[in-house]
Order: sequence, then structure tokens, then C-alpha cells
Amino acid sequence: MKRPAEPDKARYVMIGGFLGAGKTTAVARLARRLTDQGKRVGLISNDQSDGLVDTAFLRSKGFSVEEIAGGCFCCRFNSLLEAAGKLTRETAPDVFVAEPVGSCTDLVATVSYPLRRIYGDRFSIAPLSVMVDPHRAARILGIENGRAFSEKVVYVYRKQLEEAGVIAINKCDTLSEVQRDNLTLKIRESFPRAEVFCCSARDGAGLDAWFDHLLESDRWTSDPLDLDYDLYAEGEALLGWLNGTFRLESPEPFDGNELLLDLARDIRDAIAAKGREIAHLKMTLEADGLLSLVSLIRSDGEPDLRESILDRVGGGTLVINLRAEADPELLKEATDKALAALEKIRAETEHQECFRPARPRPTHRMKKVEG
Repeated sequence: MKRPAEPDKARYVMIGGFLGAGKTTAVARLARRLTDQGKRVGLISNDQSDGLVDTAFLRSKGFSVEEIAGGCFCCRFNSLLEAAGKLTRETAPDVFVAEPVGSCTDLVATVSYPLRRIYGDRFSIAPLSVMVDPHRAARILGIENGRAFSEKVVYVYRKQLEEAGVIAINKCDTLSEVQRDNLTLKIRESFPRAEVFCCSARDGAGLDAWFDHLLESDRWTSDPLDLDYDLYAEGEALLGWLNGTFRLESPEPFDGNELLLDLARDIRDAIAAKGREIAHLKMTLEADGLLSLVSLIRSDGEPDLRESILDRVGGGTLVINLRAEADPELLKEATDKALAALEKIRAETEHQECFRPARPRPTHRMKKVEG
């Protein structure tokens, strides 16, 4: 169903999904598409702490971005409105694109419903999209073997999919036709209320159909999640979180891309050796206005160079965001050890924080929206 024209309302699009699904790449793609169409776009990133790789990446693309730290949108609802207000004053976006924390769920009842009921005169609310990494989804849904999370973390993962109005299977370029068809069928059988799209945020395949649906559909499901908040809090708290910013200096130029890849492998190996599962490791190195970005989404996976600095550099700002089902102290130990092992490169800590997410306490939780 296509929504009627509402010239005085900005469209609010929320793209959720578990850590490592590829949300930020999709947000950048959507923002570029809208900008190329002559529309103004405001982006809102979100994390349990500050110092986000996502924010640095999106700003490097020239987009207006506000960052909400210290909790998910559900618990920082007023901050979400303040961020939207600031973007409105600065650029008056036609479309807001918001990316919530990758470990959060219950976003329809705590964010979409309140926006629609309380601020419906300001926003036209898109159905919630939830992105999935196909290989992690296949493991959790039992159609592929490999490392997975514990039962309580899987509870959070499945609840994200259960509340989705749209499920976007990302990275379909990494699947065979049989794998894609099997996963699509399993998702449709398991979560029948959601529209399902297959796409690749990296190369752009399949994005137009999904984006058109996001911008035009008014299809809503009014029933909220049947969610055990105790189990949800326990599952989220099993995830360790590390955000760090470091200044790198070297007497000799070095290859920033290779440095990020080596760091990712060293951190991965230290965590995997303890039998722990990485949810997402993202790192950027910024030097001379250029940015390299590496992503790793499993303890048995390989780091992926997503953006690359072409020239050798003598230093720069390194940002590390690491999430894993592991004790936060293990994440700090693995990160510090990898940085200390750098040859001829000095790493000075500007900011480092490691913790477990606190229990979610939503500002609002609405069970039904009329109309």
C-alpha cells in the first residue's frame, strides 16, 4: 500500500537488525539515493556508548549525522527527538534514517508507535526494517552449521525478526541460489507477517525494491511483541561492549589497510581462543582526510576491508568498536595486546570504555496505535 502525499511531514525510516548485519552500509546507500533524487536527508546513529565507527563512516560520506549515545532509542526517546530537531533546524530533512543499537528489540512499541501517536503531525513512520546477515541467520535458524550465540542472545535475535514489518536479507551476493532460496523460505515460514527482500548493500543489488517499500508503504501491524524483559535484559547483558579511540604515530609510513586487517585478526584470534563469539568488530583509521574501514562479524570469519586509504600514512586516528558474547575485560585485554604488538607504531589511548549493556528501560511502551 502506498502512502498518500504528506508534504508537511518528514518520513521517518528505522533500519534495525543484529550486530554485523550491514545496517550502516545500507543507511549510506539509502542516503545517497535520496540525495541524488534532490531530497534532504538526516541520519541518526545510536550506541550504548560514544565513539562510533558508524558515525565517522557516514560523516566521511558527507551526510548530516547526529549520534545518540548511552542507550538505545527506546531508552533515549527524548534524545531521539532532540536529534531530529537539531537536524531539522540545520538541514530540514525530507527523510530521517535512524539506525538503532544492534542488540535492541521492541522498537515498534517503544519508538515507532510513540512517534506515530504523539508526533504524527511531524512524521510519517515507515514500517520497521530488520536486516540480517545471511550466514548468521542460517546458523541461528538451523539451516547451516557453525558457531552461534547462547540461547538468551538468540532470544533477542529472534525477537528482532518477530517484530519486523520488513526483513532484508543482506549480502545475498555471498549466497548460492539454493542457499538464498532456502533461507528466504525459512524466514518467510518463521516470520510470516514480514515482507522479505533479498539484497546486497555492498554492491547495490536488490536495494531499489526494498527502499521503495520503505519510502512508500503504510503497511502496519499493530500488535506489539510478547517480550519477556527479564530474558531480553539477560540476553543483551551477555554481550561485552568496547569502544576505543587511539592516536597512532610512527617514525616511518605504514600501510593503514594492512594494519587494520592485522589488528582484526589478532583480536579475533584472542577472543576465539577463549571459545567466545564475536558479534561485530569494526575499526576505522582516519588520516589526512581519508578513511579505511575493516569489519569482522564472526569469530570464525575473515576481516573485510570495506573502505581503503590508498597511500601509506605516518599516523592517524584509530576507532575500534568491538561487540562479542564475552566478558568486557577479555575484549579490553585482546585489544590492548594487539595494539601493544604493533611494530614501530605507538598507540596512545584517547578514549576507551568496556562494559555490558544496562537493562533496557523504555521511555514509552505503547501496545496499539489507532488508524
